[in-house]
Amino acid sequence: MRMITRRQPHPNAGRRVLSVLLTLTASAAALAVPGPASATPAGAPAPTGSIRWGTCPASDPLPAPGPQVQCGTLRVPVDWSQPDGPTTDIFVARHRATDPGRRVGVLMTNPGGPGAPGADSAMYADDPYSGYSASLRERFDIVGFDPRGIGRSNSVTCDESIRESIPARPRDAAGFNRLRTLNGRLADSCLERSGPLAAHMDGETVARDMDAIRAALGERTISFIGHSYGTFLGERYARLFPENLRALALDSAMDPERPDAERYLTDGSVAVEGALRKVAAWCAQDASCVLKGEDVLALTSRLFDRAEAGTLHEPGPTGPTRRKLTADQLSGILTAVLRGWSPQVSTEQLAALHTGKGEVHLWPGRSDSVVQLVLCRDNDFRIRDHAEYRAIMGRVAKAAPHVRYNAQALDMVLGCQGWSMPPKPRPAQASGDLPPALVANARYDQATPLPGARRMARAFPGARLHVSETVGHWLYTQDDVKQVLDSFLLSPGS
Repeated sequence: MRMITRRQPHPNAGRRVLSVLLTLTASAAALAVPGPASATPAGAPAPTGSIRWGTCPASDPLPAPGPQVQCGTLRVPVDWSQPDGPTTDIFVARHRATDPGRRVGVLMTNPGGPGAPGADSAMYADDPYSGYSASLRERFDIVGFDPRGIGRSNSVTCDESIRESIPARPRDAAGFNRLRTLNGRLADSCLERSGPLAAHMDGETVARDMDAIRAALGERTISFIGHSYGTFLGERYARLFPENLRALALDSAMDPERPDAERYLTDGSVAVEGALRKVAAWCAQDASCVLKGEDVLALTSRLFDRAEAGTLHEPGPTGPTRRKLTADQLSGILTAVLRGWSPQVSTEQLAALHTGKGEVHLWPGRSDSVVQLVLCRDNDFRIRDHAEYRAIMGRVAKAAPHVRYNAQALDMVLGCQGWSMPPKPRPAQASGDLPPALVANARYDQATPLPGARRMARAFPGARLHVSETVGHWLYTQDDVKQVLDSFLLSPGS
């Protein structure tokens, strides 16, 4: 997830076209935050709008998208339970199938985030690293979109200056209460600056936008590939419109059951712990490990002891600096360095912390408002008070004793405390058979941990789960997993 930070982002995240900021006008009464229940029934058909296709906007300094690509906008209701109310525009891109005679249909895609623009996935579908394979581009129109309120789809704005005062890691009841108060103030600023759109950026609403795109394309069914948080949108779409899906490919899958704060933190932290154990096992067997002969797990525990004693310092080129590292900062460093499988780098970072000589990568920390506007509506991470928070963190640390916690997951959870727009419930399952589904996940994925991916696979009868024995996230960039996903999308019944 940006996943789930602004990522782990899609590799195309840097290719963002400048956002066109449109102002959504509405009466003051329309700023009221909707209640947790949706008045729009599951499976309600999308109105047939039209997409005004044309040349894609310039994205200097990148080259213009190829001749197969078109861009346009589709107007949809801000609140799908009020179809005649205020509207907003969705920016859509389409990469036309390069072999029209063998065209299967539309493959809609979303790169996740939460809150990442997605039209680039179609505009640059032919990118040799982060795009889609030639076999998919031949057979499908690949369609991507910037979700509502994001990028070129009427990008929302909030008062980001409030964030500077929000405690990153509340240490007492006063700090936790201040976190909640300021998060609520930040949420209110989004409504004040962006209008009711800010309260309608949840996964269910975006799934309804997806069906409006399908209808505007004139397609009876679509196929879908979602990456990271995009898998959550795929699951929501399947719940609402199962008969409109031909096939569903979910790469690095979210937990569809909306876990509470403790399960979300535990699953993510255990994934980081597992990655550290995998690094320790590699170091014990590989002569190139800079910590050869050291017990990596025991060394990491000693680093936490030093951090808590105030004797762990940030390393420098010639030795320890005067800057002390806290236990929270150490958990952040471990989260950052263990996100992908690079055992040499991981052990070099640990060695630098151990000796005081070298360089470490500090966790950047904190979500942004777009992440909160999506995540805090789709998940119920609410924690009652500081006492409950401390109890949860104690249990998480016992489950992941050598890393303490997943810093990215904790940023997400803390960002939702006091958020004034309440979580929405999981929509009811519409009638109709669920589509064929394939879920692919790394065993040690700290952004979308394997337990959640297993629950995602169980949500679809007969779904296949492909587990890659690696550390990492966003598996479509790996050739072996890409082949598995491509084969499924081209022939989901085989």
